[in-house]
Amino acid sequence: MKINLLSCDAPRPDKRAIAQCIAEISSNNDMASSNNLTDILLEGDAIEIEIADRNTGSALRALRKLSIDYEIIE
Repeated sequence: MKINLLSCDAPRPDKRAIAQCIAEISSNNDMASSNNLTDILLEGDAIEIEIADRNTGSALRALRKLSIDYEIIE
């Protein structure tokens, strides 16, 4: 499943927690690229990641917990 991460609405976003979440849920990112994607997201640009189908529900819950807005692409 591919999703767009649109923005983070948390008043004080936890950059480390967001990067760790992206690294854990994404099927093709390591921690270094997750840190880069987190920087892009927090600057206000949308990013696209792919999530393995087996953990879609928990991944979306984790994103909501971090106040990250997303849209499902496919």
